[in-house]
Amino acid sequence: MTRIPAVVVAVLVVTAFVGGFAGVAAGTAPNGGTIAQPDATAQPGVADAHADVEAPTCEFPLTVTDATGEEITLEEPPERIVTTNPSAAQVLWEFGAQDRVVGLTQFAAYLDGAFDGDVERVNVSADPGVDNEKIVGADPDVVLAPNATGVDDTVQPLRDAGLTVYHFHEAQDVDDIADKTDLIGQLVGECEAAAETNAWMYDEVDAVEERTADYDRPTALYPLGSGFVAAGDTFIDEIMTIGGVENVAAAEHVGYPQLSPEVVIEADPELILVIDRTAGILDEEPYSQTTAGIEGNAVEMQVHYLNQPAPRSVVESTNTLADAVEAYFGSDADEGAGADDDAADGDDGIDGDDETPDTPVEGDDDATSVAAPGFGVAVTALAALIAALSATLLARRP
Repeated sequence: MTRIPAVVVAVLVVTAFVGGFAGVAAGTAPNGGTIAQPDATAQPGVADAHADVEAPTCEFPLTVTDATGEEITLEEPPERIVTTNPSAAQVLWEFGAQDRVVGLTQFAAYLDGAFDGDVERVNVSADPGVDNEKIVGADPDVVLAPNATGVDDTVQPLRDAGLTVYHFHEAQDVDDIADKTDLIGQLVGECEAAAETNAWMYDEVDAVEERTADYDRPTALYPLGSGFVAAGDTFIDEIMTIGGVENVAAAEHVGYPQLSPEVVIEADPELILVIDRTAGILDEEPYSQTTAGIEGNAVEMQVHYLNQPAPRSVVESTNTLADAVEAYFGSDADEGAGADDDAADGDDGIDGDDETPDTPVEGDDDATSVAAPGFGVAVTALAALIAALSATLLARRP
């Protein structure tokens, strides 16, 4: 199959990335607009059974059991909510329920008005984890604690202080994220918004899978730093699969393992997913010895989408990957196709869920920067493109 020069992939990805970043800050939460119905003709894929899923109903008093086996009862919809990881905060912003959030971590600062809006909110972050005293001081009706939140050091002490805390299971795939979204909707009395958000997410998943269905899957790897990578049985692996790439780390590994340089070189990914803090990793060993490093095939991703299991994270990240796949194979796809260009806002997991427990990227779902890549990134990409074109022209001279 004919491919365009690798450097063009980087330029197209940078272009799509810069053009598409506006965020929930732009006020385009799915429940605020028209939600397309799932496409019945879409090819079956990772989340092909979503049409049969029934949305929950919101009824109070509500009693549910969380991941720790604790039975949680809410007499009425909570008016004061604290989140201990950004994925849950991202979902609440998606619902338009942010006015009820009185505490969140610094890693959710990218959300519109998180700490500089009309609502006074407490930054409950600590180093590491969260500050239990600040959470108690925020006087929440409920604390939403995605799975990366420690049970012994946070969840139980908060319960001992008399707070109602719901601890979530880890989200490993899109259906888990949908379940988590429905559950948050139940807990805060936003079931209709949760249903709309999930319908939007699944519709986008169908569209992305259709976009990449006719392409071979380029192999890819997402390095987290210090040799750690995202492998199988993770929501990041599912995002990569939906986006049209094959995660080489998932062939023999699960979770977030640390790979030796020899294993990385042998896996030889064609694309490397990078975030702000790993932007120069293609020039480092062992990644520089892979096809991705040799050809300069970096796909720039937003950390607070790729690392946080939430609906907008799925939409934004899978569309960015689909753009990269189309560019890698020389597609004439419309520039800027994909998720709402003016809706790039958006835990868990790695942010894991934010929220992948005990992973080296705990909390990194946390992009500390709210802005899109700056002028310097565009200049670097343009310079690389000019250099590549010049080399091509010189090579063709008689």
